[in-house]
Amino acid sequence: MVMPFFALFTVFGLFPLLYTLWVSLHDWQLINGDEGFVALDNYFELFGDPKFYNALGNTLTLLLLATVPQIVLALGIAALLDRPLRAKTFWRSAVLLPNVVSVAAVALVFGQLFGRDFGVVNWLLGLVGAPRLDWHAQGWSAQAAIALIVVWRWAGYNALLYLAAMQSVPAELYEAAELDGASRLRQFFSVTLPAIRPTILFTAIVSAIGGMQLFVEPQLFDTNGVAGTGGDDRQFQTIVMYLYEKGFGQFDAGYAAAIAWVVFLVCAALAAACVVLARRLPGRS
Repeated sequence: MVMPFFALFTVFGLFPLLYTLWVSLHDWQLINGDEGFVALDNYFELFGDPKFYNALGNTLTLLLLATVPQIVLALGIAALLDRPLRAKTFWRSAVLLPNVVSVAAVALVFGQLFGRDFGVVNWLLGLVGAPRLDWHAQGWSAQAAIALIVVWRWAGYNALLYLAAMQSVPAELYEAAELDGASRLRQFFSVTLPAIRPTILFTAIVSAIGGMQLFVEPQLFDTNGVAGTGGDDRQFQTIVMYLYEKGFGQFDAGYAAAIAWVVFLVCAALAAACVVLARRLPGRS
């Protein structure tokens, strides 16, 4: 019964992973193909490449800016939806709406909202006397705008996962906490959060992996027209954008494959760190 899964995983998961490792050990050009075995030369060149470290730093910054607020906001939304509300189905559907909208449409709309000359955000800043910002030109402003796109898209999705977990918490725990005089806020931190810790861990791991693979949002947010560069000064170029630039802009498949394997190893390290951190946090076993 499980053989179809393993067959599909081998063809579409394991084989591409191992083949990418093989390509990363070669001087492999998309146009000319394999031009010879170079062992770890692509990795040595990569770890001496300042553009790689710039892209990795941007990616980790975006990951933190998007993941932490996303999880906090999702927990708040889930807590509100878990209370008695009118039109529950409507509100639960509404929070999922940003996730089902095309990411290309979302990125293009946010790109217009953060436009320098006619953007709504700069217009609002002007109303309060704040100076207009060129959101695309500076690293911190562009990364903040891109992180806002990610938070807007995924907070509602995670909120529904948290809501499902909250509704599975035994009511007896809340009754016991209430008898002990715990406030609603104390019940949330002492009962709800420890009970839904596995769900929080799952969303943290998935969000971290998604953050390391961030591509569409910054790519469509870029207005300079050069694919994969992430701004004129690479101020918001992510590691996957750099992979795209090397692989499909400069046709260096071997170097791009090395980047892909580094992304895979960083994702594995982040997932392991999330698991270790979750085990150290207080909560129910």
